[in-house]
Amino acid sequence: MTATISQTGFISKRAKQRLIDTLRQKGIQNEAVLGAIADSPRHDFVEEALKSRAYEDKALPIGYRQTISQPYVVALMTEQLLGKQSRLRAVLEIGTGSGFQTSVLSKLVDRVYTIERVGPLFRRARKYFSEQGIDNIFLRHADGTAGWPTRRPFDGVIVTAATPQIPQALFAQLSEGGTLVAPEGAEGKQKLSTWKKIGRQFQHQSFEDVTFVPLVTGVEH
Repeated sequence: MTATISQTGFISKRAKQRLIDTLRQKGIQNEAVLGAIADSPRHDFVEEALKSRAYEDKALPIGYRQTISQPYVVALMTEQLLGKQSRLRAVLEIGTGSGFQTSVLSKLVDRVYTIERVGPLFRRARKYFSEQGIDNIFLRHADGTAGWPTRRPFDGVIVTAATPQIPQALFAQLSEGGTLVAPEGAEGKQKLSTWKKIGRQFQHQSFEDVTFVPLVTGVEH
């Protein structure tokens, strides 16, 4: 039987509103981003045993040594990606994972191109977005460090795993004025950073301590 709001407190409007209030208190100002998070049912992206915690502002495990990111971090990365723009044409996401960040982006971007290297996570996300009839998300099971060159250029690139050095292929696929958002650094010393492409240069800014799983090369089937 399909769960309803009356049967499951974790999908109540009150739980979602508490989360949105928390994000505002932490400094998220973009109302479009907050709206996209409110419209993305986070309980759909976590395992059954963790659904009661879906609207906590915490990262949660999703299996395969991966996590669903903390909502505040999702909001912050999305806000930084948008900058002063209300909507982007095309964005590349490296690391589909649970699909929650992808879902948020799909409400703010015309076309979301997302790459996942772990086969079961890729198939789970593909099935979910197909069942939901979301037609502006394009998924690929591949090594994300190479990006998606046949779909470039992208107005934004968002990387949901940390690395000491961002792959040059991802910078090369940014459009003029585009922004790349990623956690940068080794385990225990990561900073959320942005790179904005201005001509042949990149304006770099680090602004938040974060903890992400490492960016890994190769593909798992």
